[in-house]
Amino acid sequence: MSVPVEQPRRANVIGLGVIGGSVALALRARGWIVHGEDHEATTVERAADAHIIDAVGLDPDALITVIAVPVDAIESEVRRALGVTTGIVTDVGSVKGPVCGAIDDARFLGGHPMAGSELEGLDGADEAMFEGAVWVLTPRADTEDRTFSTVASLVVELGADVVAISPDAHDRLVAVVSHVPHLLAASLMRLASARSEEHASLLRLAAGGFRDMTRIASGHPRIWLDICAHNRPAILEALDDLGASLAALRAVVERGDRDELLDVLSEAREARANLPSRVTDPTTLAEFRIRIPDRAGAAAEVFTLAAELGVNIANFEVVHLAEGNRGLAVVLVDVTMADVFRGGLVARGFRPTVTTLT
Repeated sequence: MSVPVEQPRRANVIGLGVIGGSVALALRARGWIVHGEDHEATTVERAADAHIIDAVGLDPDALITVIAVPVDAIESEVRRALGVTTGIVTDVGSVKGPVCGAIDDARFLGGHPMAGSELEGLDGADEAMFEGAVWVLTPRADTEDRTFSTVASLVVELGADVVAISPDAHDRLVAVVSHVPHLLAASLMRLASARSEEHASLLRLAAGGFRDMTRIASGHPRIWLDICAHNRPAILEALDDLGASLAALRAVVERGDRDELLDVLSEAREARANLPSRVTDPTTLAEFRIRIPDRAGAAAEVFTLAAELGVNIANFEVVHLAEGNRGLAVVLVDVTMADVFRGGLVARGFRPTVTTLT
């Protein structure tokens, strides 16, 4: 009796810039067959010649299609992919509200890997780009379990941590941690550049801290036009909050209030030290086995709850049960957050079993 040969998994990548090229490389490194498209014919040729993709064009039967185009073009490309392919479609754009609000299809799930490169296009493509990164997924209330688990499984396979939040929450948060920092870095560089006209040696004196803070200003400026247009309300809100914070800090400095200034700087230092880090020691993990109830969006709800509670999911898989083809989510979290996570799951109607790994 012959053993059936497992067929390679197949994916499409539309948009072969730094993120799309990195997705393609990372998938091919893991045995996927990758088809690719880009609006620039020369980019597609380069990607094929460099074996970043296996074939040009779209595979209609690919398991998943990843849309990695500028924010302005995401919605139209998602609709096209849903029309010409039979698999699941996701995107990697840094603004989620507009596209997730416009696309009402069970096969689509919005996503955003918090990763990138100072290099542009295929020159910055890196198969290891997503290892250790956060990859945000933005499910809707009716997101199908199969759609969510397929995309989340791919994200984990590429080495990233899955965080699931609503599209609107994503846009508010990313304005603070990504969009406004870029605008701030650009403002600092403009200030330094203007001052350097008075003092020619200024930019040569720029220390490591300044270089670290302004590194992201070296990114391609054109993509930020679309981002600022599509996420304008959240960016304006974050800029207003930043302005108020800087004004308050200016007043502290002007008063010469050393105690209050120390409090501000100490609070910032403590917050920076408490940024969540990736779990690497298996002995610090707890395994949750969670039966997925027969209701729309239940699998995504597990991840959304984790994000709300500040619980880092180190790994997961979905096991399908024979009874009614229902699923069992196997999730690993930091043992120190196990009780919090279990309590939240029980409150939402889940019945997890928890085992501490040793």
